[in-house]
Parts: sequence; structure tokens; C-alpha cells
Amino acid sequence: FSDSSLEDHTELHFPSLAGDITQKGYEKKRSKLIGAYLPQPPTANGAAVVRCRLQHSEGAPRRTFRSAHIGVCDVREAAARERVASTAGNRPLFYFRFGVDQALPQERRAPVTPSSASRYHRRRSSGSRDERYRSDVHTEAVQAALAKHKERKMAVPMPSKRRSLVVQTSMDAYTPPDTSSGSEDEGSVQGDSQGTPTSSQGSINMEHWISQAIHGSTTSTTSSSSTQSGGSGAAHRLADVMAQTHIENHSAPPDVTTYTSEHSIQVERPQGSTGSRTAPKYGNAELMETGDGVPVSSRVSAKIQQLVNTLKRPKRPPLREFFVDDFEELLEVQQPDPNQPKPEGAQMLAMRGEQLGVVTNWPPSLEAALQRWGTISPKAPCLTTMDTNGKPLYILTYGKLWTRSMKVAYSILHKLGTKQEPMVRPGDRVALVFPNNDPAAFMAAFYGCLLAEVVPVPIEVPLTRKDAGSQQIGFLLGSCGVTVALTSDACHKGLPKSPTGEIPQFKGWPKLLWFVTESKHLSKPPRDWFPHIKDANNDTAYIEYKTCKDGSVLGVTVTRTALLTHCQALTQACGYTEAETIVNVLDFKKDVGLWHGILTSVMNMMHVISIPYSLMKVNPLSWIQKVCQYKAKVACVKSRDMHWALVAHRDQRDINLSSLRMLIVADGANPWSISSCDAFLNVFQSKGLRQEVICPCASSPEALTVAIRRYWLKTVITGPTDDSNQPPGRGVLSMHGLTYGVIRVDSEEKLSVLTVQDVGLVMPGAIMCSVKPDGVPQLCRTDEIGELCVCAVATGTSYYGLSGMTKNTFEVFPMTSSGAPISEYPFIRTGLLGFVGPGGLVFVVGKMDGLMVVSGRRHNADDIVATALAVEPMKFVYRGRIAVFSVTVLHDERIVIVAEQRPDSTEEDSFQWMSRVLQAIDSIHQVGVYCLALVPANTLPKTPLGGIHLSETKQLFLEGSLHPCNVLMCPHTCVTNLPKPRQKQPEIGPASVMVGNLVSGKRIAQASGRDLGQIEDNDQARKFLFLSEVLQWRAQTTPDHILYTLLNCRGAIANSLTCVQLHKRAEKIAVMLMERGHLQDGDHVALVYPPGIDLIAAFYGCLYAGCVPITVRPPHPQNIATTLPTVKMIVEVSRSACLMTTQLICKLLRSREAAAAVDVRTWPLILDTDDLPKKRPAQICKPCNPDTLAYLDFSVSTTGMLAGVKMSHAATSAFCRSIKLQCELYPSREVAICLDPYCGLGFVLWCLCSVYSGHQSILIPPSELETNPALWLLAVSQYKVRDTFCSYSVMELCTKGLGSQTESLKARGLDLSRVRTCVVVAEERPRIALTQSFSKLFKDLGLHPRAVSTSFGCRVNLAICLQPHRLWTLAEQGTSGPDPTTVYVDMRALRHDRVRLVERGSPHSLPLMESGKILPGVRIIIANPETKGPLGDSHLGEIWVHSAHNASGYFTIYGDESLQSDHFNSRLSFGDTQTIWARTGYLGFLRRTELTDANGERHDALYVVGALDEAMELRGMRYHPIDIETSVIRAHKSVTECAVFTWTNLLVVVVELDGSEQEALDLVPLVTNVVLEEHYLIVGVVVVVDIGVIPINSRGEKQRMHLRDGFLADQLDPIYVAYNM
Repeated sequence: FSDSSLEDHTELHFPSLAGDITQKGYEKKRSKLIGAYLPQPPTANGAAVVRCRLQHSEGAPRRTFRSAHIGVCDVREAAARERVASTAGNRPLFYFRFGVDQALPQERRAPVTPSSASRYHRRRSSGSRDERYRSDVHTEAVQAALAKHKERKMAVPMPSKRRSLVVQTSMDAYTPPDTSSGSEDEGSVQGDSQGTPTSSQGSINMEHWISQAIHGSTTSTTSSSSTQSGGSGAAHRLADVMAQTHIENHSAPPDVTTYTSEHSIQVERPQGSTGSRTAPKYGNAELMETGDGVPVSSRVSAKIQQLVNTLKRPKRPPLREFFVDDFEELLEVQQPDPNQPKPEGAQMLAMRGEQLGVVTNWPPSLEAALQRWGTISPKAPCLTTMDTNGKPLYILTYGKLWTRSMKVAYSILHKLGTKQEPMVRPGDRVALVFPNNDPAAFMAAFYGCLLAEVVPVPIEVPLTRKDAGSQQIGFLLGSCGVTVALTSDACHKGLPKSPTGEIPQFKGWPKLLWFVTESKHLSKPPRDWFPHIKDANNDTAYIEYKTCKDGSVLGVTVTRTALLTHCQALTQACGYTEAETIVNVLDFKKDVGLWHGILTSVMNMMHVISIPYSLMKVNPLSWIQKVCQYKAKVACVKSRDMHWALVAHRDQRDINLSSLRMLIVADGANPWSISSCDAFLNVFQSKGLRQEVICPCASSPEALTVAIRRYWLKTVITGPTDDSNQPPGRGVLSMHGLTYGVIRVDSEEKLSVLTVQDVGLVMPGAIMCSVKPDGVPQLCRTDEIGELCVCAVATGTSYYGLSGMTKNTFEVFPMTSSGAPISEYPFIRTGLLGFVGPGGLVFVVGKMDGLMVVSGRRHNADDIVATALAVEPMKFVYRGRIAVFSVTVLHDERIVIVAEQRPDSTEEDSFQWMSRVLQAIDSIHQVGVYCLALVPANTLPKTPLGGIHLSETKQLFLEGSLHPCNVLMCPHTCVTNLPKPRQKQPEIGPASVMVGNLVSGKRIAQASGRDLGQIEDNDQARKFLFLSEVLQWRAQTTPDHILYTLLNCRGAIANSLTCVQLHKRAEKIAVMLMERGHLQDGDHVALVYPPGIDLIAAFYGCLYAGCVPITVRPPHPQNIATTLPTVKMIVEVSRSACLMTTQLICKLLRSREAAAAVDVRTWPLILDTDDLPKKRPAQICKPCNPDTLAYLDFSVSTTGMLAGVKMSHAATSAFCRSIKLQCELYPSREVAICLDPYCGLGFVLWCLCSVYSGHQSILIPPSELETNPALWLLAVSQYKVRDTFCSYSVMELCTKGLGSQTESLKARGLDLSRVRTCVVVAEERPRIALTQSFSKLFKDLGLHPRAVSTSFGCRVNLAICLQPHRLWTLAEQGTSGPDPTTVYVDMRALRHDRVRLVERGSPHSLPLMESGKILPGVRIIIANPETKGPLGDSHLGEIWVHSAHNASGYFTIYGDESLQSDHFNSRLSFGDTQTIWARTGYLGFLRRTELTDANGERHDALYVVGALDEAMELRGMRYHPIDIETSVIRAHKSVTECAVFTWTNLLVVVVELDGSEQEALDLVPLVTNVVLEEHYLIVGVVVVVDIGVIPINSRGEKQRMHLRDGFLADQLDPIYVAYNM
């Protein structure tokens, strides 16, 4: 909508009649009365849902009323059962349809008294209409369309909200079932006169209602026989009111006068009943109702099942078949529908208006006119302004206007700036900032500018510094070079001021000098000064602002000639004569209000009665009263003013509108204004209003007045003949045809029609044609909708300062089909869509600004609004507070509807209303709504006149700050251009893949680390087969060499161990195991220790005793219930014969809290190592075979699977040797380790490597960083460490916790310049964003950007890659080149298991970082996980590994051999089929780089993409959760973390919200948008949760499967769950 039509959406509330019955009360009564006569199918919740259809006899057709136009009473009586009001005239017919009713459930009826019921009927009969978007025909159509849907009810699960999010609904939203019998009897007097519901809300009988409307009868006891008999009287009356056919009974405006009577009905409510209904929320599996009243258990799985069932319905339109190259994802291009209607008419001819006949006494310019009237008739009234009580406030005469304008002109030119340097010169632009209630000051300022030859730019008063849209106005002022703003005294006082009294600069505005134009501030011009009054010329007269669809504001320049010619054309078209009185309700600063009320009025010395918006709010009838009072000939209004007058009208006796000869309807070009016009005429015809008086007009800021209806001409010219009664033009057009831009008069069966009225003829002196809306301006055919273009003098000439846009709009040369221009003069695009009908009548069907092109079909925002409002209107949303716009998602426009919800509507009500709106729009417009959002009342941004600021609303929606209270997304039905799902080609075998790779020159993807056999080093530890022997050797040769140093949270040394100390402690523990534990060789021992020295000693103690250690993370004392069961499970699964721990944990394991979580009686023997025996063992056990078990490594994978892998002595020694060689570890080195020591590489580095290599390990428990985030980095700096290892969670803690402290850390002497390698230990794709931000953050503290690298390990091999390759020389360290280890791959190709390298920043690019250098003795190959065939470099496949330190298999209770043999002993199905490989379960690819190793080999980089278990198969493609999560986290600032998983092929997105719960619903559309745009996937469920809900394991990896289980078991307590339809 443009601004003008936005104002029409403004909501007004009027106090309604005392004792008015509420909507719910009326319905309750009604359903009781007719309930007895209707079959009541039992519904799920026990309430009978009443359905009835208007039937005349068995199988009778629906009643159809036809009425060509209103006010002709030549009615023939048809069959008694079927009344048809037909008329003379051969125009297209109206069709009225009666839909199917669904009454509300019984519980919600309120009792009623007969008197209030009769008042209710009288109230309805006043012709009350809800808004200009009301069209009863349309409401009927919508109800009928919804009726069709009733059979297949929407089975969509209702979103779940947390209690705190549910808006507290008002008391009368929940009316308990009425039990008093009295009310029932009293009401039953009405008999069955109400027995024919005809619309969605159940209405009173049609004829009964109409007879009330005519007689205003106070009794409601009219017997049904008189109205049902079909006497001619009823039919006669019927024709009179047919235009208005107000069939549905909308709820009256809220009754603010008599709350007492309304609430007194509900006295019997039990105490506290308002709180008794709790909002449906997770965590309680209570029954709740879905949108269609089907109770389902609120358990998520049931809801999801429901959603899946809904989505199983076939989509229209189906996806088309076409071939897709292997990894090209082509978006579906909408193919034109072969059956779509095409224009068939001849090419239209340009339509010429009548000649502009210049009358001799017309002034040569507008200033000349002002001078003439100001001097000849100074006493003649020019303008009367009103106060808020409707009393005349001030009368401006032509004499006063002339003198005041002169003063303004003189002051502007001579009193601003200095004599030498005036601030304003002729031709400069000046802003006019006047409030809507002060037209007199505005008029004087405007004419003052014209006299001074200065260009006025009228704008709205900025209300606040950040007013919606005022920033854009500021840009306009800046681009026009405005430095002075003229304003009134009152307005100047009301502007926001700084403490010094200065008016602050508004956001986006240039610096302005504010100048008050009241007389007391102006100087009287000297006698000899006189303004220079010229004839109209081509200088700019004024600039009118225009708000575009995107919110930007343009200035349309109007020249003095155009200004004068426009006034002349309006004078001729409207037949204005001197001293006529005109009532103006419109905004006088722009558009029709300015043209008629300020400009043309002065040219003709007319008297304008200006009605301010503030008075209309208080008294909507004020304009009608002024028309009567002043016997005004003309009134300028909008359809909303007619509507409000109808709503407020109460049989006023003294209203007489016979003086009106023109009622100009400024927004008559909006097709939906027709119903307001008809209804207004219908009610006020009896008050002297003639039909031909109503004159809709069409206008646009660029073309000024485009057309205006003027039937008065005929009356003047031909006298009042029969012909003057000729009704206005009507067209009943097929909406389906309109979406293709084709005019088709609708056939009777269709529901979707648009009834349009003509806006009269082309303006005098103008030529009009319609051209195709897009592309070359080619003339339309006669049955085609196009953009209306006008060629005339009286139009705007340019957009100020924008030559390109000006050319496209103001310099259009329409062409014929042969390509020849139809005129040498340029035409101007009006921005209106329409056609020129028979007799040269102009019809407008919409605006270019409101146009939304969805899948090639054009829909108008106004039409969508009308359909939405026809669904149970006035019940759940405020009329006029609704915005419809489109957003572009995935290369097509998607329709979004935002409405303000009434505070008293419940969740279920709103949800049901929303789903019905979707059905209605789908039925009537055949288009899906992408998103429907309801926001709390009064929260949408407003325009200065109170309408909705559309572009601002759209902006808020897109940036996620709309804060809706209800959202319904329907991507499944709208998004039909997704790529075709991928079809797998099973027939290609591994051999042909290999051959294909070789043929295309791609090498088979394999790589290896250095060969262990060829490395010469003086590794003494190699002599020993077992780690226990290495420790004994070190205790003898270097007894006092420190191996381990443990730091506490303050960074001080808590404990340290030399070689001999460790050896001696291990001996004592071995004695303890043998003597107290009575353990045998090979028994399993669980070590439950906090990270530290005890754990290491216990490990070697087990080796000395010949036992097999298993390290287990101790339970968290604050969270025993969730952490202890895992400990118990590992102890049981590993078959541990004994459990060793500290005294503290020993007590914890047997505590009362522990007993609540697990069965403490079944613990194995627990040994406390704080109390060790003093003696040495007789002998230290030495394993007989290096392939025997050294230890078990238990870990929980990200998919939530607990498994232990077996590490043999040989593998353990080989592992330590490999790490020693890769990291160059020697006894003289120090390494800082900040890792959890319980599994994987973390355990090996913490416990084993120092013993093997002899270096000193500085141990930093990661848990200590929670109290002191700088601990790890300070230790690295203090000990001058060159190599350090950490986890992602540690890195994240430092990045988040120390981000703002780098300066203070520098001051404390933190220096990271010695760090050569900082390795992140992980089992996942490297987190490139985190490592980069860490490097960037600590660069100032000396950290080399290339020092940070990652490692990769998994279950089958705890470390495959580790340590970056130190490939750069010292000389290169200074150069800042891109990191050679990062590549960018095409994400779309990756989904098809292909690797395609792209440039950084290209669309769909995904950065991947190499996972470190392959360890010595490790070989890698990439294999197809399904066929087990080797793959080429360009394929994504499973990483297989062969090395001496592979684990030897899974240790499981059940010994699932098939699983084990597959993972640890796989062979390729083709090629090298002899080598035994272990399958990592991770997808990745290899890439040969340009870098060379020390020995001259080309370096092969391994890139890990993600776990095979976690990859999601959707639409036949492989998606990695992390990619979708990264996109979602970027979508909104409040999303801190995200996890995705699939459930029954629905994608579920869980987001953690860092912000107020009000923001939760903002995330739903944003999450859906981003996943569609970047991944071509439709999100099924969006779950918004609190921070910390997504579970993360010790390595910082998300436990998505745990999350999924929690979601399905209702354990997340989400803030909001949205099920996308």
C-alpha cells in the first residue's frame, strides 16, 4: 500500500450502545436456540460443533441474489422458495453466496437477555461496517471456500509455547458453560427467526435482519412466518438493501461504556478460573487440542506424526522431471501453466480526455489568483479550521491569506541570513513541517513560498528522533538541499528538544534552521516591496514526497505550469464555481487533499471546511455534520471516513446530504472501496444522498489526478433525464484471470472474484493508455491488465535529483505491437494497474507497489488483506492493522501476512484463525502464504497518519525484531522450486569408478605419513616393548627428572612427579591391587579420578600389577543424577573387577544422592588410593605378549553411543613413538596440556607420552579455566612453552572469556611469541571460525597466526593427524600469505559427495581447514562407504586408516563381532584388496598441495568433513549438521547455539536463544529462510530453547542424538516449538 492507503487501515474504537450484547454472548444464545433443531455430531472435546447449510428443500441449490445496481426497485417475484432481485441494466451481475456456518463450541456462549438482543439487531441494522476492506460478497466467497475445506480438516499440530510466553488473556475469553435456565427461556421468545445461519459466525436470518434494517424495529419477536412467506414487501425491501447485504454479524466495537452489564452476566464464575487453564507446554504430556479441535497428546512424537501426515498430502504443483548433472543442483524454474488464460482482445487504443477548455477569466498563475481574491474579496472565507469538539476554530479569509503569504515571502527572502548572504534564494527548497490540525498556517506558508519563488517541500511532523520512515524523509530533505524548515508555533513547541532547548538533528536529517511562520514572528514587508507575480512557467512549484514500496522516499517535482493546468483540469472535471463550499477530511499536505483543498480551491475562491484527523477520531460523523451545516457542495473523503460514519451513525434526524453534488472518494481506485461506497449510499440515500454524487477518483504522486467519476456533468448538460440515473460501471472479474493479468468476467460457479467500480473518465486534456507492467512499455490488449500511463501537462515532471528513475517513470514512450511509439510526447507511469473499459471508463484493480509476483502470477496485497479479513472478521485481529508484503526467499517472492492480534483471543483461537486464513487464501487466490504472524496490539510501526508503515514492518520482520506472539510458517506448500531430489545410481560399480578416475586423470585418493622404518633416531625407549619397562628404565637412569607438573586454578604448582616418584607410587598401587583387591593378571580396573597426578600413578600401578586400566570421568558433585549413571554404565560394560579412586569420590559413590541415582550395592570393590601400603611388590608383572591388552579406551560418541576400544601394548608403544617423532619430543622439552585425560588423544598425551619421550608435561585441568580463563595461556607464557595442546571448549572459553582483556593480559606480561604449535585435539571437522578468531584475538600477544592447528583422531585410531607441518622457513614467517591449509569447496557439490574447489567468497562456498599432518607410519585411503571401492581425489568418501597404532577392536559386553570386524578389519572391494584397513566412520577427502615436505615429497592434506553417523540423508543428498547450524547461528544475533537432527524425514532445528522470550518467535521465519536459501531444505520443526539446553560432551562436541531423544521425550522445556506446515 502507499501511505494514503495505509492510513485507511487505522483502527478506531467507538463507544457502542449501552447494554450491547457481546459477540460471544450473542452466539451462545443463538446456538442454544437452534441447537435443538440440528444434528450434533460429537466432537473430540465433547462440544457439539454445529454445522448447517442454508437449504430451501432437499437438494435445493444455494440461494443466489443478483443485483446489477442499487436503488432500482423494479423487483419481480420469483418462486416463493427462491428470491432473486434482478434489475434493469445489462452490466455484469453480482453474485451473493452464503457459506457454511460453524458455530462455536457450547462452552464459550454467554447468556443474553431479550432486550439486549433486540438492541443488538438495531445496532447491526445501522449499516455498521467494519472497514473499507469489507466486501460481503467476498466474505461469502471466503466462507464458502472454507466450507469446502471443512471436510478435510487441517491436522496441523499447534505450536507449543512456554507458559510465560502465553499472553495472559482477559477474563471474558473463558466463559464457563451457562447453567441458568432462565436465560434460555427468556431468549426463546425469538423463536426460530434466527434459525438460518449464513456465515462463519452464525448470523441472524437474512430477511429478518433486513426488515429490522428498514424499520429499525425494536422488537425481536417478529414471527418468522411474515418474513418467510416471501411477500412482495420483503422482496421490495430486499432490493433496497441488497448492496449492503451485511450478512455476517461482526462483533461490535468493544463496549467501553457498560463493562458492568457485560460482566454481570458472568458472576457465577468459580474463583480463580482464569488461571485454571494452563498453556500447553513441554514437560507435561497433558492432552491439548490442535488447530482443528482434535485432541492429541502433547507428546512431541504425536505432533510430529501429525505434521508428517499433513505433509504427506500431494503438493500442488508437482515437481517436474528433468535431468540433473551429478552435482549441479538446479532450482526448479516455474513452467508456464499451459491452461493459463491469455489475453485475446485487440490492441487497445489510447483514450483521450475531453478538451481542456480554458475559461477567459481563469488566472494566469495560482499566485495571481490569490492576489485577485485577496484584493477584490478580502472578506471572502477561504478556510475554516475545526477544534476537536467540532467547533470552528478559525476562519481564514482571502484577504488574510494574501497578506500573511506576503509576510512569509518577505521574511523568507530577507530575514534569514544577512543582506549580503541570504539563506534562501528564489529556486531554493524549503521544508514545510505542519501538523494535521493546522491547515491555515500551512496554507499561508505554502503560498508564501510560491510568492517568494521558493520551492516548498511539505513533509510530516517528525514525532520522535527515530520515527518510522522519518529517516527516509531526512534523506529526501538532504538530497533536495533543504536548510530551512517552516513550521507553526505549536508544532515548534512540540518538537523534541535537547536540554539546551535546541531542536536536535533527527536521524538521517540535514541540519535545519527552524523558522516559525506565525504572524508575530514575521516582519511586515515595506510599502515598496511587492512579490514578483509571473505567469505560470516551467520552474518547479513544489515537491510532493512519495514513499516507495521499499520505504525509500522520493520527491516528485511539479512545475508551475503543471500546477496551474492541474487546477484547471480539476475545476473543469469537478465543475467547481466561485464561492462553493467544500469539506476536506484528507491530509492537506499531499495528494487529493492538497490538490482540492489548498490549490484548486484558491483558484476558484472556494471555501474549504477542513476536518482534522483528531476530530474524526473523536467524532467520525463530524464531516457529515459539516456538510449539512455549511450546505457543502463537495466533500473529499476516503472510504475509511465513509466506513467510520456508518459505524457511528445512529438515526440522526437532522442529517441532510442533498446539498452534495460530489463526494470525492480519494482512494476509490482501491477495488475494495466499492463496498464502503455501496453501503454508505444505501444508508444515506434516505438522507438526500444521490447515487451519482459518489465520485471515486484515481491519483498517483507522479501523475497527479489520473481519472475522476463525474456524472454531474450529464445532469448539468442534459438536464435530469432518465439517462442520468445510469448506474456506475461495475465489473465482476475473475481473480484467477487477474493473477495472469487477464480480464475475465467471472462465471457463476467461481468463488474468487474481484468486484471493481470505475473511477470515471480520463482527465480533461490528458491521454491515457495501459502498458505491460514489466519490460518494454508495450500497449496492452483490451482484455489485459496493465500499468496505466498518462500523457498530460498536469503531471509531475521528475523525481528530484534522480535522473535514472525519472527516465523510467516520467519519460515512457508506449509502443504498439509492431514496435512503433504511439506518440511523440512522453507518458508517465501512474503506478496503478487497471484497464480502460467500455465507454472510456477507467478501472483500477491494484497498485504496482502492492504487487507480489509469486511463481509468475501477480497478486495484489490489498486483495490478500481483504480475504484474510473476511475470515471470522473482527474476532481475533484488529481490522486495518494488517500488513501484507512479500519477501524474496530462494529466488521467488513469498507472501507474508502480519496482523495485530486482539488481547482477548486465546492461543487456540488465534491458531485456528490463522489456519483458516491460509485455507481461504489458498482457495480464493490459489497461492500459498509463506508466513503468517500475529503481533500484540499496537506494536506495528505507524505512519504519521496512524496507518501501518509497511516497509518498516517488512524491515522488522527481516531483521527479526517484530516480536510476534504467534507465527505460522507454511514453506512446504509455498516452496515449489526446490531442486529435484537426487536419484542414486546403483549400477556403477567400484571398478568403473576407479577406471573413470584414471581416465579423467584424477588420482586415487591415498596418502601416508613418514615411513617409520626409514627414520633414524636415537630413541632409547624403542628397546622396550612395554611402557611399564620404559618407566622403570627412566626411574633408574634419570630418577630426579620431572615428568609431570600439575597446576591449580591460580597457576601455582599443585603437585609434581619425578621419574622415581612415579615409579614408587605405581609399585605401591600394584601391591594394593594384588593384596587388597586380590586381582589376577588381566583383570579390569576402573580409574575414577579427577584430572591430575593420581590418575597417572594409578594407571602405571595397574600396568605393574598386570591389570587392564579403564579411565572414567568422575561424577559431578553438583549433578550426580545425570553424571553418575554414565560412570556406573562404563564400570559395568567394561566388566571392571575393582574401582580405584580418591577418598572424596569414594564417599560420593556411596552417598545418599548416589543411592537415588543408581543401585550403590552393585558397585565392584572400591579401593581408596589416598591410603597406600608402604611395601614394594615382590615382582613387577611383565606381559608375555605385546599384542595383549594394555588398556581400554571408553568414550561416548557424538551420536550418543558408548563404546570401549582395545589398545594393545604394541599399539600403545607405536602410538607414543609416532607422536614423539611428529612433535619432536625430548626430555629437555616442556609441553602444556589442557585436555580431559579420559579418552582418545587427550588421555595419551596426559598419561603416556611423557613416560615414553621423557619430556615434562605441564598439566592444566580444563575445569580450572571456568574460574580463571587466563590460566592456560598464562602458564604457556610463564613456562615459555613451545608446544601446547587444548580442546575446542578450552579455546572457546578463552575467546569468549578473554576477548576484552587482551590489554590487561599484555600488561601482566603474557607473551605467546614462543608458541610454535598450538594443537586443538578433536574428533570432528576443524572449527575454522573459532581457530581464526582465537588467532586473531591473541595475535597482539605474540601468537603466530600459523601456530594454531588441529588434529584428527577417532575410535579406531586415536590420532591419525597431528601437529601442523612446519613447512614454512623463518624467512616466510614474516610474510602474510593466506593459510595454505584452508580450501573453499562448493557446498552443493559436497551434498552429492563430490569435492569441487571454488574461490573464496563465491556463493555456496564452504571453508575447510586441513586436519594436521598425517602421523609417521599411518596410511590413509578414501573409500566409498557403501561399495568399499577406492575413490578419486574429487570425491567425498570415508577415511580408512592403516597403522601400527590402530586399536585392535571394540570391547563390548555382547561382542558384536560383525560390527567389530567391519570397523577394524576392512578390505577394499577393488584395487589393493590385501591391506587390512580400519574404518574411521568419518567422511573426508585428500588434496595434494603445492607444498613440499622436508624430504622433498609433495604434501597431502587431509580434510575431515563430518561423521558418517551424523550426516543426514534428505532429498537424496547428504547434509552435514554443522553446515546448517552455522547458517542458522548467523541468521540472528540472539541465536547463540544451534543443533539440527532429522526425525521421520523432517528436519528439526533447535536454537538456543540469548535474549528475552519475546524474541523466540522472531527466530522461526529467519531460521526457515536461511536454511531454504543456503541449503535448499525446508525446516519441519523449529524449537527455541534456553541457553545450555543443547548437550555438549567433554570434547566440546554437540550430542545431537541425546538432544533428539530429549526432544521426543518432552524433556527440553522449550520456549516455543513451531511446526512448519
